[in-house]
Amino acid sequence: METETKIREINAENLNQELNSNKRPVLINALDEEAYMARRIPGSINIPSDKANLINAVVPDKEQPIVVYCANSDCTASPELAGKLMDLNFTDVRDFDAGLAGWRNEGYELTGRNV
Repeated sequence: METETKIREINAENLNQELNSNKRPVLINALDEEAYMARRIPGSINIPSDKANLINAVVPDKEQPIVVYCANSDCTASPELAGKLMDLNFTDVRDFDAGLAGWRNEGYELTGRNV
């Protein structure tokens, strides 16, 4: 019987704490480049969900903590990317399900040309 691996999630407060700690995860925006340039969480990098293989060049350590996010909780790009990263044997992958909308709703800043 096949079991589906559950993608772990993180909330905005915990993500903000981790981003400001010495155990900072790699923060990945899973949207396309145009959306990334328009609006993103400061310090994040862009790896669209359809280009998951780019991760190997950016994060060589399979145990490096990674947090992925997209636009909001209805967006499927970040859970899709998280699943692909787990398939690539990354061991510490979490999804910030609330995404850009949740980040802003909690009062945290965004950056980009359309902020």
